[in-house]
Amino acid sequence: MSARPETPLLDRVNAPADLKQFTDTELTQLAHELRAETVSAVSETGGHLGAGLGVVELTVALHAIFDTPQDKIIWDVGHQCYPHKILTGRRDRIRTLRQKDGLSGFTKRSESVYDPFGAAHSSTSISAALGFAVARDLGGQCDGGLGDAVAVIGDGSISAGMAYEAMNNAGHLNKRLFVILNDNDMSIAPPVGAMSSYLSRLYAGDPFQELKSAAKGAVSLLPEPFREGAKRAKEMLKGMTVGGTLFEELGFSYVGPIDGHDMEQLLPVLRTMHQRATGPVLLHVITKKGKGYAPAENARDRGHATAKFDVLTGKQHKAPSNAPSYTSVFGQALVDEAARDNRICAVTAAMPDGTGLNLFAERYPSRCFDVAIAEQHGVTFSAALAAGGMKPFCAMYSTFLQRGYDQVVHDVAIQRLPVRFAIDRAGLVGADGATHAGSFDIAYMANLPGMVVMAAADEAELVHMVATAAAYDDGPIAFRYPRGEGVGVDMPEQGDILEIGKGRMIQEGKRVALLSFGTRLEEVKKAAEALSAKGITPTIADARFAKPLDEALILDLAANHEALITIEEGAIGGFGSHVSQLLSENGVFDQGFKFRSMVLPDIFLDQASPKAMYDTAAMNAEHIEAKVLDTLGISQIGSKSA
Repeated sequence: MSARPETPLLDRVNAPADLKQFTDTELTQLAHELRAETVSAVSETGGHLGAGLGVVELTVALHAIFDTPQDKIIWDVGHQCYPHKILTGRRDRIRTLRQKDGLSGFTKRSESVYDPFGAAHSSTSISAALGFAVARDLGGQCDGGLGDAVAVIGDGSISAGMAYEAMNNAGHLNKRLFVILNDNDMSIAPPVGAMSSYLSRLYAGDPFQELKSAAKGAVSLLPEPFREGAKRAKEMLKGMTVGGTLFEELGFSYVGPIDGHDMEQLLPVLRTMHQRATGPVLLHVITKKGKGYAPAENARDRGHATAKFDVLTGKQHKAPSNAPSYTSVFGQALVDEAARDNRICAVTAAMPDGTGLNLFAERYPSRCFDVAIAEQHGVTFSAALAAGGMKPFCAMYSTFLQRGYDQVVHDVAIQRLPVRFAIDRAGLVGADGATHAGSFDIAYMANLPGMVVMAAADEAELVHMVATAAAYDDGPIAFRYPRGEGVGVDMPEQGDILEIGKGRMIQEGKRVALLSFGTRLEEVKKAAEALSAKGITPTIADARFAKPLDEALILDLAANHEALITIEEGAIGGFGSHVSQLLSENGVFDQGFKFRSMVLPDIFLDQASPKAMYDTAAMNAEHIEAKVLDTLGISQIGSKSA
């Protein structure tokens, strides 16, 4: 492990108020120390590195000029908040990031008064900042008081419609409000779309370079944009580009773009805004994701997410893999299907690498669409592709697909359009915690009329489900799969088309049947082995489908066993609820039959390793074994005949 950096100025900071004692030159040096500390901490924990490195100077400048926690700084997405956490009294815990009982990798209200609004999804900051500004003016009260509100939003996040809804409302209300557009031309993947191109044009040519070189001369004129009738400085700062027009039409005073890594620009501009603003102001800063750490700067994703790594080399310490990841299996299976069917296309929302669609984009670029951080648009776009005779695979994380649910209902399900939903990160995801867990998709997809819902028990099953979805044209179909590696099963050369609504038997047994939906099947098998050693051999079945249910299989299991237990990696209201409804409608419970459903608990589970999270959820092998014994009324092995 590399030695920790020397940080004499940072060592004097216990709270943001301590930054008031430093000169501008010292604040510049403090930013260098903060960057080194951030790199050192993430090298030990892993996490989101590049985004935080890109806002180090901005973080220092904001906390030096604004009066937090009375002034509210709201970080959009929140994965860039590690430097903010170091400056706000959490440096002593920064090496617990994303670990069980440690600091969250995002902002979190319960963690600190300096985190006024939790965020782990994008494009919410302007709405939240406007809410704080209005609450302030209405006499509201909260921890730390209510002063100014500052939203820090990236050029990727601002591509979402919610950001513009908020800006339109803010311009109408004309409240004193600050929006910092952190423009690094790099969200998680390189941002796409007209908005990103628009922002890129603001500084791609000579004007921005001239502004950088002339910045020191321009600083003395910066108060002028806020004085009625004084237009010269305003035109000098924004007239060199077309950039301010859009934002000013929305009611914002636009300042920029400026270099977000040059404290000689940042500090005077922010001071002027802080002193002079009366209504909503947007400051456009240009930054570089991964700034100041060469391995991050040189990485394709600028070090967006990293495992533990060596500080000197940047080499990540990843455990060797014995099986492919579910994401890569999906990506390759879709490429293979697309080779056989030129109507197959793919849609993702700013996550081509995360969803495995980078493989598809490389092979079939004209059939792959990254719609930016715009899940609602992505779903409706997919619906129209389907209506136009294409076979769209809409690939999104479970937690992100939630943002497009209204469109899933109205634009896909009601119209029975054959959109194929590839739902990645299903179940519990580990270090990203509750905000990224795929807990709800079984429930929110399976309750829609005409929706087919599948879950892969292993990576081979995932290949079959991709083939099944590709062949299905009767309406919408969804299949879910978890984050991480598969279980190491033999892989088919080509996926089989599964019969819709049909499960499969894994093992014949007696007394109790275990009906699994998804990748808990491996834990079910382990539990069955332990039970067999105690004289109880359960039947095991893989449901494959939550909708439509394999009614014949389920009713047969009920008819030939004392008890049936369902196991799923989802919340209450999902697969088990549908099975319970089927059993109830068929009068099975009238015969004294025992039914139990193992689901995720009715809480938001905090970050930990996936294994630890499933321990907390009581859904690992030992918990399944205990559930069987309890259901059968066996408190002591051998007290009843098996």
